[in-house]
Amino acid sequence: MVTARHTRTAAPALVLLALALTGCGATDDAKAPAATAPATATQTPAPTTSPADPQEAEKKAVLAAFEAMWTERSKAYAKADAKGTALEKYATLDALGKIRIDLTRMRQAGTVVRRAPRQTGATVTALDLTAKTPKATLTSCLDLSTYERYSTKRKQVIPLPSTQPLRYVTTAALEKWPNGWMVTTYTPHGDQTC
Repeated sequence: MVTARHTRTAAPALVLLALALTGCGATDDAKAPAATAPATATQTPAPTTSPADPQEAEKKAVLAAFEAMWTERSKAYAKADAKGTALEKYATLDALGKIRIDLTRMRQAGTVVRRAPRQTGATVTALDLTAKTPKATLTSCLDLSTYERYSTKRKQVIPLPSTQPLRYVTTAALEKWPNGWMVTTYTPHGDQTC
């Protein structure tokens, strides 16, 4: 097997051998066919790539923060209590306050969410990185087909109203704080199906 090191050291000898076999001399250079160098391993320059779009990285961070908030929110709703969750890491006081109000109502009613609804098709629809506090808006589709609210008092599932749409649009506003993106508001739009 010929390695790249052997090919490079053998290349001058092969060129000389080719010249000797064809009878070419220093004075016959004009008549002699051009000698071709043997194939050697060459480094192909890496294709040039444009720098990564800074907005793409921020959009991914916005989506990750929203998903993390939703995961922690689902944990809280499963027990009607935010203790033991990391909601404070992903939701501002305004957003967290609304979640806590929901949790208080759930405890008073004796309900929990056994199967959380899903957020699908989350997309960053607006991004302002030039603001003093960068802002983003995210739109997604809330899918209630997996949702199950359960009465801990009656020990039974509470069905959704028959008029309740199973899929509708939601929006979330986020801001970039020193520790990352935070959800400031979450708004369901029950009249906009998706």
